[in-house]
Amino acid sequence: MKNLTAIFIPLFLLIIFNSCGKDEEIDKEKPIINLTAQDAFPLSCDTLYFGESFDLKALFSDNVELGSFSIDIHNNFDHHSHSTEVAECNPDPIKTPITPFLYIEEYDIPTGQTEYQTNLSISIPSGDENGLFDEGDYHFFISLTDKEGWSKQKGLNIKMLHR
Repeated sequence: MKNLTAIFIPLFLLIIFNSCGKDEEIDKEKPIINLTAQDAFPLSCDTLYFGESFDLKALFSDNVELGSFSIDIHNNFDHHSHSTEVAECNPDPIKTPITPFLYIEEYDIPTGQTEYQTNLSISIPSGDENGLFDEGDYHFFISLTDKEGWSKQKGLNIKMLHR
C-alpha cells in the first residue's frame, strides 16, 4: 500500500500541475466581424454595381491572433439562406440564373494582428465571355478565421445591378 501511495501521489500532483493554466493558452473564442464600425461597407440591402469597384470596409478582431478572411459573392436568385443574414431586403422574384456573377477570394491578415481594418478595393466586371452578368439578389458572404482555426461568418443580402 505504501508503494502505491508513493507512486500515485506524485503522479496525481504531476497531472494537476500540468493541467493548471493550460486553459489560458488555448484559444477558445471565435473571431469577430464588426460591420457597425464607421464607414463599414457593404451592409445588408446595399447595392453593388457591375463594371465598378467598391471598398470593402470591415473591422475584424480576435482575442489572440487573426489569420485570414475570405469573400464569397454569389447569386441568391432562389432565395436560399445561410442563416447569418439578419436583414430582410426586398427580394426580386425567384429566377433561373443565365450568367450569374461569382467571386471567391481569400486574403491573409498580417501576422500578429488582433485587430484588422479592411480597406480592400474589389473590382466587379460587367460580364464575362457569356455576356453581361445577371442583375438581382446576391449574397455577400464574409468568413473570418483566426490562427487557431476558429471561424465566424457573416452573410449579407445585397443587390447587384448595372447602371
